[in-house]
Amino acid sequence: MINRRHIRLKVMQSVYAMHQSNTTDLVKEEKFLKYSIQKMYDLYVLNLQLLVEVQKLASKKIELSKKKILATKEDLNPNIKFIDNRVLNQIKDSVSLEGYVELNRLKNWDIEEEYVKIVWENLKSNKIYEEYMNSSENSYHEDKNFVVSFFKEIIAPEEKLADYFEDTMISWVDDIPFVNTWIVKTLNKQRKDNPFVLGQLYKDDDDKRFVSDLFTKVMLNQHKYENDIKEKTPNWEAERIADIDMILIKMAITEFLHFSSIPSRVTINEYIELAKDYSTNKSGYFINGVLDKIAKDYTENNKMVKIGRGLL
Repeated sequence: MINRRHIRLKVMQSVYAMHQSNTTDLVKEEKFLKYSIQKMYDLYVLNLQLLVEVQKLASKKIELSKKKILATKEDLNPNIKFIDNRVLNQIKDSVSLEGYVELNRLKNWDIEEEYVKIVWENLKSNKIYEEYMNSSENSYHEDKNFVVSFFKEIIAPEEKLADYFEDTMISWVDDIPFVNTWIVKTLNKQRKDNPFVLGQLYKDDDDKRFVSDLFTKVMLNQHKYENDIKEKTPNWEAERIADIDMILIKMAITEFLHFSSIPSRVTINEYIELAKDYSTNKSGYFINGVLDKIAKDYTENNKMVKIGRGLL
């Protein structure tokens, strides 16, 4: 499921896009923000579906080999451990996966089957596949460990696949690492006696509302924060502050003033991390210093009220 940090990233991207395009259509941009997050779920499903499509391709290869005129003993009595993998078969039989794919018409691997072939070729020539197929162990635990390794070592690092995803949906560039981690967690949580069920996009309704609330409150109130930022950056002209840094500072101030249940230190830490990943080398230190001063000022002047223990 999407976490608060990734929600903040998606909001940051939408605020930046609005600044760059000089648009004022909040309704349109909020819809695109939500659409971008929903499409991230498509990426999650497509990767899980790809695991099964590779298994299906392997099964087809086995059936074709059996029909050879000069079929070998190995062709006629193939090793079907991969085909019988319990976890892959749970995913294949998943009602939630099949339903989502059908409802959203995710036919990517029917249209772009060359990527299924690329992954299959990489898998069967990899040591993890050889060791799995030749292992005498036959357990659910082994099957799951193999599928996790299959995804982490074959699918996730595949550059051609990453290029395809990025070409399909530009916002997936930043979603891929998060989705990869999400898939590994999903696979590790799977149990032998449970059907495979897709993870939820949002943890709860609060997180879902957080998307819209943070975005709209930043856009509607950002100009009110500029004097506070100017006071805490006397040696900096506004034009000298990186665009991303300014957006992150304004988002953090929005959380200070409008999200009473989020501890100020949590807010500061989250935006420091985003600055490290998406702005300049020194942005983390800069944002930490600015937000720390603003938070202290708001606390002293009772502008920032946090509810609960240890929330300042």
